[in-house]
Amino acid sequence: MAYKVSMDDIKKLRTMTGAGLADVKKALTEAEGDFDKAKDLLRERGLAIAAKRSDRETSNGCVLVKKVEGFAAMVAVKCETDFVANGADFIAMVQTILDAAVAAKAKTLDEVKELVLPNGQKAQDAVTQRSGITGEKMELDGYNILEGDNIEVYDHMGKHMLCTMVQTNKENADAGHKVAMQVAAMKPVALNAEGVDQAILDEEYKTAVEKTKLEQVEKYVDSVLKKAGINPNLVDSEDHIESNMAKGWLTQEQADEARKLKVQAAEEKAKNLPAQMIENIAKGRVAKFLKENCLVDQEFQFGDGDKATVSQWLAQQDKELKIVDFKRFTLVAE
Repeated sequence: MAYKVSMDDIKKLRTMTGAGLADVKKALTEAEGDFDKAKDLLRERGLAIAAKRSDRETSNGCVLVKKVEGFAAMVAVKCETDFVANGADFIAMVQTILDAAVAAKAKTLDEVKELVLPNGQKAQDAVTQRSGITGEKMELDGYNILEGDNIEVYDHMGKHMLCTMVQTNKENADAGHKVAMQVAAMKPVALNAEGVDQAILDEEYKTAVEKTKLEQVEKYVDSVLKKAGINPNLVDSEDHIESNMAKGWLTQEQADEARKLKVQAAEEKAKNLPAQMIENIAKGRVAKFLKENCLVDQEFQFGDGDKATVSQWLAQQDKELKIVDFKRFTLVAE
């Protein structure tokens, strides 16, 4: 005879695990009322579903941020669909994990995964079990912290998809909040130029050099085509050449001539590019990249329209006010 599960036991295990009614009842029945065994069964099923869906993309989820005196943190849990991401139970689980992380002042994501939540579960086990309940792959994916005073936090539009934290050297909650909004809107990669990873700078310079070379070659090719009486816009790709011939805008002779001139001119210019000019333009592009991507040098988006940089705007509020650090995490594709 199958073990008969009481409603009190079901309620108790649901409170402990957050699992669905049917899953709890099934686990308790199979475990014949043994709560520890029932919890293990629920966990195993969650692991099985997580393993089965391990190759699925987790493009949705929830990011939450919280501060207390001297400490702030944000945590992200990813899932597959916005339906699950917007669910009250899912958001509550993420909040519980964040609360535990802030209370413990956890420093790393690995520490967060091992935290014991109020229901006795580890944070990672809670995520795995929730995966078993929803049938979706889930990942405890992101964790950032700031320590010290004068920290402001921001959940963009309250949608739990993009959160930021900003720390200043002096107390100014309004300025800190606006800079946190700036970080959300303008996605800086570093606080200042000194904070940009050298690998990023090297890649930007390399890209800038190649782009500049390509532009110089294209400019020269266009000038050669124009001298030959051919509109460069009509022959800028093979598809356009074929299309414009069909429309009668190009003759076969013009098309053949354009193809020949494009190859010859490109090869000629590529062999004679002015190295110093290429380097100067590339350096200018890297400088532009830094201005657009370093927080203190970005144009401030929430001032009075005076085109001030973030550091200039802060100085207008208090000449000694500066940003110490910032963090940003988003689930939105950018």
